Amino acid sequence: MKRIGLKVSSTLAVALLVVLAMAQPARLMAQGTASIHGHVSNAIGQPLTKGEVRLTTDRSSEAKDRKYPFVFQIDQNGDYKGAGIAPGNYVAIVFQDDKSLDFVDSVVLATGDDKAVNFDMSRKEYLDKMTPEERKQLEEYKKKNADVAAANSKIQNLNGQLTQARADIKAGNFDSAISTMQQATTTKPDESILWVTLGDAQLGGADAAAKAAKTAGTSPSDPAIVQKYNDAITSYKKGIDLNSASKKPNPEVTAAAYNQLGSAEAKSGNVKDAADAYENAAKTVPTNAGMYYFNEAATLYNAGKLVEAGAAADKAIAADPKKSDAYYIKGQALIPQATVDPKTQKIVAPPGCVEAYQQYLELAPDGPHAADVKGILEGIGAPVKSSYKAGKK
Repeated sequence: MKRIGLKVSSTLAVALLVVLAMAQPARLMAQGTASIHGHVSNAIGQPLTKGEVRLTTDRSSEAKDRKYPFVFQIDQNGDYKGAGIAPGNYVAIVFQDDKSLDFVDSVVLATGDDKAVNFDMSRKEYLDKMTPEERKQLEEYKKKNADVAAANSKIQNLNGQLTQARADIKAGNFDSAISTMQQATTTKPDESILWVTLGDAQLGGADAAAKAAKTAGTSPSDPAIVQKYNDAITSYKKGIDLNSASKKPNPEVTAAAYNQLGSAEAKSGNVKDAADAYENAAKTVPTNAGMYYFNEAATLYNAGKLVEAGAAADKAIAADPKKSDAYYIKGQALIPQATVDPKTQKIVAPPGCVEAYQQYLELAPDGPHAADVKGILEGIGAPVKSSYKAGKK
């Protein structure tokens, strides 16, 4: 019976040991380590965005021989965190490019801790330990950083003025936009987009003044109105020159400025200069050439320069064969060259004229000029090849 009792007792003891052995590792895994986190600031109080925090318990070895069992990366916000640290009394050291920058001694981590350990290199104690050379470098860095901050603040303010001016232009508040952009160009006179936006505000103001003059029955060619257009022309040219002279010229800005310059020149009566501006716009951004050449053709057509208008219309059609109004201008530019056949007394349109009108109707059968074009074709006995149906006159 005693033997049996001993066997039973041994079996129970073994079972208990197995249970304890299984339970103990689980308890150690859950509670046997610690965590750490914190923020690292450099000597001017900004986040240190590159580097690592290393932990060691070795306080006696030379720095080059010291082992660091735990290493945690610092992120772009200057923060770091780490887990799985064995309990102990550590020295926490900030490294950057394998050079130690700062440290905190006696970081005691107990089981289950999640301790915050921050590094502030702008503290007096840290700065007092700097060498004269390090202090010099710090002052130079502070000055450079202050200059960058001032430049960023200046750019932010200019962006705000640019946004406000564009909103005012859209709303028709041209005087306010002009005032804002005059301040902006004074602050940064070498920025092309500021001058182009000033030109937009001045052109809008000139158009509004010309419209008001027509409504009032006065001349839109009043010297004061012409001067407004000239102011816009000056601003656009300034913007174009600055953009061309910059290290990285923006062709879209230049082309847009040339396009607006063409409008301002045309409204000032400078038709030739307007046509040149549109030509330059088309050369600068060929992908938009159809629009720029059409603007040139329309300007020349409105000025009564039909031969030049027809040539510009041909360029617009070559760049954008779907530009219906370009075909209309081409037909209108050619129709004055029509002759009368002395034998039949029928009107003979010049080459390309009928085709231009017919193409207009194909592209814009219900366009604003469709009725007129159909009337012209019928008047000269040419076929009308389109789905357009004219209403009763």
